[in-house]
Amino acid sequence: MKVFVWRHNRKFHSWSMINEPNVHQDFYTDAIAVVVAETMDEALTELAKEQGWVPEELKRIEPQVYELEKPKVLLQMVCGS
Repeated sequence: MKVFVWRHNRKFHSWSMINEPNVHQDFYTDAIAVVVAETMDEALTELAKEQGWVPEELKRIEPQVYELEKPKVLLQMVCGS
């Protein structure tokens, strides 16, 4: 299995970024999705079952992909800087 991590930040969103992906139906500044699956298509299918996510827009963003073979850090977050 693999862990797929999508993150999209719209902190500096403006009209000049009109072609920017919109990965969730709600208004958001930061959207993060973490899915365990064998393939990216399977991960997107699972995420589509959750309310609000837009898989077609997520395809425009390259996710971080982690193999679950040995111990590793999957996520670190520092917010507010």
